[in-house]
Amino acid sequence: MNPLVEFNLTLLLFLPWFAILGVLFWVYPRRPRGMRRVLYDLVSLAVSVAAFMVSIYWAQTSADPVHGHMWQQILATAVGYGVFLAVLGAAFVLRLLILRPRD
Repeated sequence: MNPLVEFNLTLLLFLPWFAILGVLFWVYPRRPRGMRRVLYDLVSLAVSVAAFMVSIYWAQTSADPVHGHMWQQILATAVGYGVFLAVLGAAFVLRLLILRPRD
C-alpha cells in the first residue's frame, strides 16, 4: 500500500461518517441562524477535524510496533474518533449556551 494512503487511511475511512455528523451539527438546531452561528459552526468543524488529524498522527507514531503494524491503525482509529466526537460534542453544548436566544 502507498505509504501516504496508509498513513491517512483512518481519515479516508471516516470522511463519510464525519460528513454526516458535520451536516447534522450544522443543521440542528435550526434556530438561531445568523452570521455568528455560521462562523461558530465553521470554526467548530475545522477544530474538530484538526484535533482528529493531530490525534491520529500522534497515535500512529506512539503505537508500539511490537504488537504488529495493524495496531497503529487500530489505535489511531479509536483515539481519533473519540477526539472528534469529544470536540464536536463540546462545541454543540457550548453553542447551546453561548448562542441561545436572548429573552
